[in-house]
Amino acid sequence: MSNDHIQVWNRCLSKIKESVKPQSFSTWFVPIRPLRLEGSVLTIQVPNKFFFEWLEEHHVETLKKAIQTEIGTNAELKYLIPKKTAISQNPSFKKASDNLSSAQVKGNKIKNPFVIPGIQKVKIDSQLNTNYTFEHFIEGDCNRLARAAGLAIAKRPGKTAFNPLMIFGDVGLGKTHLAQAIGNEVLNQFNDKAVLYVSSERFTNQFIDALRNNAITDFLKFYQLVDLLILDDIQFLENKQKTQDIFFSIFNHLHQGGKQLILTSDRPPKELAGIEERLISRFKWGLSADLQVPSLETRMAIIQKKMDNDGVNLPPTVMEFVSHNVRTNVREMEGVLISIIAQAALNQREIDLDLAKEVVSKFVDNISTEITVEFIQKIVAEHYDIPMEKLKEKTRKRFVVRARQLSMYLAKQLSNKSLKHIGNAFGGRDHSTVIHACRSIESLLENDTRFKTEVSGLAKRLKSTGL
Repeated sequence: MSNDHIQVWNRCLSKIKESVKPQSFSTWFVPIRPLRLEGSVLTIQVPNKFFFEWLEEHHVETLKKAIQTEIGTNAELKYLIPKKTAISQNPSFKKASDNLSSAQVKGNKIKNPFVIPGIQKVKIDSQLNTNYTFEHFIEGDCNRLARAAGLAIAKRPGKTAFNPLMIFGDVGLGKTHLAQAIGNEVLNQFNDKAVLYVSSERFTNQFIDALRNNAITDFLKFYQLVDLLILDDIQFLENKQKTQDIFFSIFNHLHQGGKQLILTSDRPPKELAGIEERLISRFKWGLSADLQVPSLETRMAIIQKKMDNDGVNLPPTVMEFVSHNVRTNVREMEGVLISIIAQAALNQREIDLDLAKEVVSKFVDNISTEITVEFIQKIVAEHYDIPMEKLKEKTRKRFVVRARQLSMYLAKQLSNKSLKHIGNAFGGRDHSTVIHACRSIESLLENDTRFKTEVSGLAKRLKSTGL
């Protein structure tokens, strides 16, 4: 029948759905289109090469099990990428081994820009910071795509669709850390790979020195020996025509030779106004992944990781205070933590909220103090002249219910706590109770002007008093 391939794929999807998380199923399997079934060969269409490589990297065993169950052990899966050549997988679903070659530094005529004149080295110094690793790079929604692409590159440098990988984002969000983490992981995986990290400014200065010393050929030959080149802050090449020309030559040589390039920038490629269009087009060949401002949860995880590495116990109130007030720059947040620890050691003080406030005030203009659920309960209980513990009891007295619901509503609006956390603070109630309370208060606010004024006054009091 003409729709056999659809029926087979639908049955495969049913089996796949049982073994992967709902979000993964929705993201990586729902977009797939079955095209045809010819004998034991099922052809499916995936949106792009990135999609194909992600499936192969993370879900090949799940696909294998489902396809072989439906078609048989001799099943073959063929991927079709729009406007690209079809990619076939053999019946065993195993990837063909890659011939991972590595350039070697030969002879003494190649001048390594990172070697002191007069000292010859056979192995290129990577210039990597060994502290920049994937282990120390906290994953969150703000960086998940870039980190996943980085891990894929580290396993198969130069062999993925992410070549070049352009990592862009504002200052202090971890671009350099992630780029160097990829380089360090490649060195761990492949001893014979030549990895090099260089800032755009240093690259430019090396090029100027090569011009001055009539050593352009040596400069080119050195960079052509690299298997993985990491060029940091590519935006600093803007309006530097000759430097862009030499980098264009290096880029082409490495890319055509199957070598990996990783670039970082404070802007996406399309916004690099002073970069030649021919370079911009090459930057777009691979993957451009942005790093965004980390969420509150990610910031707290970063702080916890930093403190664990340094062997420091940081009170939860201090962690929450720092993560709430230093929001846009991970580097600045780490600076705050270092300052807090240093102040505590030098002045023989305990690390507490007062010390954190003193330090953060030097980094942040407007400090916003978190409003806790407990503080909200205290203020609302005082307002209604009832004991705070009454809000946690199961009494159905109307004035207590009103106070409890209002407390929950204000906690949701002002505390940045989850519904589950709020519910637990009111005698272990669940999130649905909090939702019902918020809806009840919202309904009253729409229909009772006096109550709306009352709630507005309480909110202002909470914001002005703080923790």
